[in-house]
Amino acid sequence: MTQPDVTVVTAVYNTMPDLTTCLTSLVEQTIGLDRLEVVAVDDGSTDGSAEELDRFAARYPGTVKVLHQPNSGGPAAPSNRGLEQATGRYVFFIGSDDHLGPEALERMVAAADRWGSDVLLGRLVGVNKRYVHQAIFATTQPDVDLFASALPFALSNTKLFRRELVEKYGLRFPEDMPVGSDQPFTLEACLRAGRISVLADYDYYYAVKRANSSNITYRSTHVARLGCAERIVAFVAAHIEPGERRDAVLLRHFTWEIAKLVQADFLKLDRTTQERVRTGVGRLVTEHLTERIRRALPVTTRVRLGVAAYGSLADLVAVIRQDVRHGLPQPVLRDDGWFARYPGFGDGRCGLSDDWYEITVSMSKWLARLETMAVRWTVDGAGERVVRITARGPHPDLAVLADGGVAVSAGRTAGTVESIEADPLGATVTMSFRARDLLAGVKPGGERRVVSVTVTRGGDAAATPVRGPYPSMVQRSVHREDGRLHVITSSTNRKGDLVLVVFPVTLRRMMTGLRRRLPIGGKKQS
Repeated sequence: MTQPDVTVVTAVYNTMPDLTTCLTSLVEQTIGLDRLEVVAVDDGSTDGSAEELDRFAARYPGTVKVLHQPNSGGPAAPSNRGLEQATGRYVFFIGSDDHLGPEALERMVAAADRWGSDVLLGRLVGVNKRYVHQAIFATTQPDVDLFASALPFALSNTKLFRRELVEKYGLRFPEDMPVGSDQPFTLEACLRAGRISVLADYDYYYAVKRANSSNITYRSTHVARLGCAERIVAFVAAHIEPGERRDAVLLRHFTWEIAKLVQADFLKLDRTTQERVRTGVGRLVTEHLTERIRRALPVTTRVRLGVAAYGSLADLVAVIRQDVRHGLPQPVLRDDGWFARYPGFGDGRCGLSDDWYEITVSMSKWLARLETMAVRWTVDGAGERVVRITARGPHPDLAVLADGGVAVSAGRTAGTVESIEADPLGATVTMSFRARDLLAGVKPGGERRVVSVTVTRGGDAAATPVRGPYPSMVQRSVHREDGRLHVITSSTNRKGDLVLVVFPVTLRRMMTGLRRRLPIGGKKQS
């Protein structure tokens, strides 16, 4: 029998009817059944998932293999068992409630073969409002550095792995971790990989948030999640030397897994559990949170983690209640900058120095720092052609702190801020510019217009250029206005800023373009 190109492993526990969608998306992959192997491990399902797996195995006997076992309490054990049965050159893991785009496996295998990738990520998108961190999928990249990219914020196992690498280093999922067991596996694979690659040209993976939130991650207790966070941080500390590289990975864990332990639902815990969680979080902070990590955290997370480590349970509860009831506290201006006036600020009761509360960094300019994620041309609700720009900033509290508003411009042309959406890792700003506004009054020779964001806070306004995508992505669109043709191009200038270049299409420009395409004599080169 010919070795399949890829083995897809899925751990299954009570995921009907999403399981049917998942399996269908696998057997209908354009890579073809002869190049595909599916190993599904039923972890003691009771909702008909086991029978559905057997149905697919009977229908696709050369492709779908099913194993049944008693419930193990998490995805690690069934994932390991499936991995032991895998025979493909590559192995790919999928949640049994998720599904793939039709061309996903064919595209990923081809790219991994072309680039010699040991680990390859295809763009993930969320379904049913499931949050998926998108920064790593900004552009297609044949070679990604784990420590100089957003990869630490994308450590799920939903990736293509070269199986030779997995077996060479005996990579397996820790079976005593009910939550987060894929992170040590993925992190070590990335540390061992000769090349990590990203594909951002297609929706490869659809991550589904189930309506009943029955995924084990949503059902896990604070104490269980604390234990898993402790294991993950210990794994990072054991495999990466102290310094900037370790901090780049731990920043993700302090921003995500650890920060989520002291969110609003912390207030609903009983006092004994609260104290146990606070103590555990505090220990992680005192042992692993460096000054570099602290400076990179948003103020809300920074203060909560600091109070957990150096304050009392009452202090931590007071800080969380402040955010839940009133939102981010009003900043206070002192001689040395702006500070968030949380309970305990300035009196030393929580054991934190003032710099834990600082939000200065030229307040408005600090808030206005955005990086372009996507640029595309579309039509708005009024039928107007617009260029829509999606940009990201690191501050979830952007909309709250910008009490004087957020405005956008491209040179002298005002745009529209369509939305500001906050998430635990920052804020996504969607802005747009109408084509007719960009064309108004353009000079005969054309114009280059830098896209900027202006944030007003406490009467202080600061305009900051939006960083362009890297590497630069050029988007062009042709428009007619008052009988004349213009081309509007988005690109990145030498400073790294996003620019919109507007220039008229003249007869001279058209002739110059034709001369570049045609040799002397007027015959096109073959």
